[in-house]
Amino acid sequence: MNVISVTVPTAEDMRDLGVRLAGLLRPGDLVVLTGELGAGKTTLTQGIGEGLKVRGPVTSPTFVIARVHPSLCGGPPLVHVDAYRLGGFAELDDLDLDASLDESVTIIEWGEGLAEGLSDDRLEVIISRGDGPGDEREVRIVGAGHRWSDLELGPD
Repeated sequence: MNVISVTVPTAEDMRDLGVRLAGLLRPGDLVVLTGELGAGKTTLTQGIGEGLKVRGPVTSPTFVIARVHPSLCGGPPLVHVDAYRLGGFAELDDLDLDASLDESVTIIEWGEGLAEGLSDDRLEVIISRGDGPGDEREVRIVGAGHRWSDLELGPD
């Protein structure tokens, strides 16, 4: 597994990190986001949506479970899932995400322990509050599988 660690000082920087991550993503990619409530999972996803140039706004799909954001430029759609209220893999499987997995970029918030079965190749993004004051976050990006064996985030 390949791991990148990034300190993210502000919410705007979290969005910018999402834009940078979007530059790495292609159809079929799965991103699993982990972090406590308010950690910045949706903010990161907003940046990814901006980078992928999808129709927005990208908001937390907590109550609808999943939202599809079509591309505005011929790229892959963004499938944004919130697995917080799901009771297990069977409920995640009921969403039939594998039907669109190959042609979409799929992001699953609260997916740790549930979404790993969807793909051997995935990015696992773990967001933790930093020790400093304010909005600072520590972000670990873990590349799992052959697709991410040479994961590099690239320049700012």
